[in-house]
Amino acid sequence: MKRKLFASILCVIVIVGFISGCVEEKPEQKNIVETATANTDFDTLVDALVATGLDQTLGDEQELYTVFAPTDAAFAKLDAEYLENLVNNDTATLSKIFTYHVLSGKVMSTDLSDGMRVETVQGKYITIKIEGENVYVDDAMVTTTDIECSNGIIHIIDTVVVPKQNIVETAISDVEFNTLVDALVAAGLDQTLGDEQELYTVFAPTDAAFAELDAEYLADLLNNDTVNLTKILKYHVVSGKLMSTDLSDGMNATTLEGTNIEIKINGTEVMINDANVTSADIECSNGVIHVIDKVIIPS
Repeated sequence: MKRKLFASILCVIVIVGFISGCVEEKPEQKNIVETATANTDFDTLVDALVATGLDQTLGDEQELYTVFAPTDAAFAKLDAEYLENLVNNDTATLSKIFTYHVLSGKVMSTDLSDGMRVETVQGKYITIKIEGENVYVDDAMVTTTDIECSNGIIHIIDTVVVPKQNIVETAISDVEFNTLVDALVAAGLDQTLGDEQELYTVFAPTDAAFAELDAEYLADLLNNDTVNLTKILKYHVVSGKLMSTDLSDGMNATTLEGTNIEIKINGTEVMINDANVTSADIECSNGVIHVIDKVIIPS
């Protein structure tokens, strides 16, 4: 009896062992850096991660990230000398560019919607566009979605996306806007128009436009009468992003100052009240700038 019981138990053990040996073990999931390293399309990406030290960040198993990952072909679209300088010398800029491709948390393709703006680890916002079956991150097309990793997700894109400057940064970098920048700082509106979470349209007068004002009046606005300076500047700003194609003849737009400006279009000429638009559609990370040749004053 004991022999029969022992033989039965031994048979069960053998059978269970045999079945267990036949069941294929599921391979352990790789983290984001390990997944990129194992993919031959991501050699440049991995080099960039190592150069910036971001391989440590994106290899952290305790965090979750979403990476819009450019392929080697995407990096190859950049100027070769510029890319080499980024990787070998300017790792600060390279880090800013790459963290613009990274979101905190795990965002699947099904979580994306047309027109949504998502804050990146870099601090600026990317815009998602969905056209039919195509998904775009800024101007980069998503070619492969939802590569799951142990600490997040990878979506492959065909272009390196570079963060734009915000409205204030753009104005500062343009030598034609020195007076405008001084005015924004004096009125405290540099904080408002530098807010990455909002979208604005700015009809921006050049230095030459400000120079048409009486010099004493302008100096008083900048140095003393910031209440009226603020009203004037806000009269040049509309909430939301209005590209030139969104403007129409006779259209009225409500400004941050509270009253309306009038859009007049005659052929290729566009006017904001009595100011001519001399350059349109300067896109910024938080809106758009249209350059005008006069300072417009609210009634």
